[in-house]
Amino acid sequence: MADASNDDRPVYQAACHCGTVQFSVRLTDGVRTARRCNCSLCRRRGAVAVSANLDDISVTQGQEALTLYQFHTREAKHYFCSKCGIYTFHQRRSAPDQYGVNVACIEGMSPFDFPEVIVSEGRIHPKDRAGGGSRVAGWLRYESNPE
Repeated sequence: MADASNDDRPVYQAACHCGTVQFSVRLTDGVRTARRCNCSLCRRRGAVAVSANLDDISVTQGQEALTLYQFHTREAKHYFCSKCGIYTFHQRRSAPDQYGVNVACIEGMSPFDFPEVIVSEGRIHPKDRAGGGSRVAGWLRYESNPE
């Protein structure tokens, strides 16, 4: 993790569903980085992710239970708990110096805390697209039932 004495960003505690994998994380820009993606994996996984620098995640328990999944170019590294199957975080292909962190794993947070989340265009990855760059595919909206 980064030098805590010069960093005023909060440290969040996070865990998979069964609690086998536990980690602490500092987010790059709080929850303002929340987004989803419509690539083949993210469509199926359905998680809202926020950003953290590589050195801002520390697995405090269950490192041995993390399972790595890679596909296509095998550049991105997607980590899951081998016991409960929950996606915890992934090292991004588009920004290899960052992790995308599953909001649902962060204590006190839920994907339903966001009334609107940007969905990034991932069906054609920015690194595979002429000119590169991120594109917005759409927005995912959540409105709670007032009852």
